[in-house]
Amino acid sequence: MRHSVRAVVVVALALGASPLRAQNPGLPVYNLGVPRGIGLYGDIAFPNAAAGKGTAYGFTGRAGLGPLGVSATLSSYNPDGPGGSDVSVGGTLNYKLLGGPLVPLSVTLQGGVSYAKPGDSVLPGGETTAYHFPIGVGFALVIPNPALAIHPWLAPRLDVAYQKVAGVSNTDTNFGLSAGLELNLLNGFGIHAAYDRVFAKDLPDPATFGIGAHYTFRVPGL
Repeated sequence: MRHSVRAVVVVALALGASPLRAQNPGLPVYNLGVPRGIGLYGDIAFPNAAAGKGTAYGFTGRAGLGPLGVSATLSSYNPDGPGGSDVSVGGTLNYKLLGGPLVPLSVTLQGGVSYAKPGDSVLPGGETTAYHFPIGVGFALVIPNPALAIHPWLAPRLDVAYQKVAGVSNTDTNFGLSAGLELNLLNGFGIHAAYDRVFAKDLPDPATFGIGAHYTFRVPGL
């Protein structure tokens, strides 16, 4: 039953419906700048009805290497309806155009990809394949105070989604927008929240809201 239900959903997507274009299915696209050090992030997200509802969980590692940043995400998304969760993997590459230790504003280019196989194992093979390619720019501020750094950000993007079902493929390109807020303590612990929306053509806009916690390890020289 699970495979047949998911196959119907993915066939509908391939025929033109708009799934949630998050970095990994169900999760917001995070583009809050290049981290200083190594960060570990845990997330839970709640997509709207246009995105399939249900709940998504994710674990992300982020690392900053000067002006370059990378991330890798492993996630699980269980939309409403029969069946269990689908696993996906994804990652991003970021390049800081503007910003530094003494500059509160940062501007970051980002390109990403995620890979999922709804209704199947995440391993190659099977009937369905879904890729997502977010390409955009992020604007972030760091507002320091004695005990807590406040980090709001906004990230418009070009959102490309590719689905293939039983040899039939479909590609959708839309405008996407995500925004969020981080609250970071001096000891490296913090909490974060983000909202993501894709402005679909002639269809309800899929969106999701995510919250989570993170810890950043400071690395000397980064």
